[in-house]
Amino acid sequence: MRRKLAAGNWKMNGLTDSLDELRSLARAHPDPAVDILVCPPATLISQAAQVCAGLPVAIGGQDCHTERTGAHTGDLSAEMLKDSGACAVILGHSERREDHGETSDMVRAKARAAHAAGLMAVICLGESLAQRDAANTLDIIAAQMSLSIPDTSTAENLVIAYEPIWAIGTGKLPDAAQIGEVHDFIRTRLERRFGPGAGRGMRILYGGSVKPNNADQVFRVPNVDGALVGGASLRAEDFSPIIKALSQTG
Repeated sequence: MRRKLAAGNWKMNGLTDSLDELRSLARAHPDPAVDILVCPPATLISQAAQVCAGLPVAIGGQDCHTERTGAHTGDLSAEMLKDSGACAVILGHSERREDHGETSDMVRAKARAAHAAGLMAVICLGESLAQRDAANTLDIIAAQMSLSIPDTSTAENLVIAYEPIWAIGTGKLPDAAQIGEVHDFIRTRLERRFGPGAGRGMRILYGGSVKPNNADQVFRVPNVDGALVGGASLRAEDFSPIIKALSQTG
């Protein structure tokens, strides 16, 4: 059985006093039936890891470099994230692909670096509205999977997050059939590439305007193993109902 995962991406939000939200989240879920991961900005990773030590909330990063060390001013390596207390890292988010020109080849190299450092890679995939309207969604997802996912992937060190770009932060949500079609497609390709055992064990999250009022309908879609949540993960009172909804879907 795949253990469900509720992952929060704080993006470029959060100061030291935001760590209180992690304490509140842990108090609300002292013995969760699902895994909880929060990825704050890099400035808070070390403090967040200390706050969450011994608590059922894991801490991750939002990006890493492809190299272990070097003259890369402003970048962080996967080993640095690990050393700061992170256990995972989000890679290939559409905001990185669009704002920073990241290619799927770069995402694959970063994922290899994450795996080498002992981090779980949460690799993001997703289509634009134009691609969706042109009925190219599955072709886009297939290409991103082929190029972004390294051969070092296992059920333990890889999580896929399907995030349709047109749904991120817009309040728009694909219907259950649209979500199910993509998640089933991803599952089939994972099993074909990595074998039935590993392919069935890899978790696939949905992301894109997941809120407390729609989480239940998202989590009832087959092959949805959780969510990668943006804005709604910034406050425990918003993230907690999503975690509770995930816990109740079995």
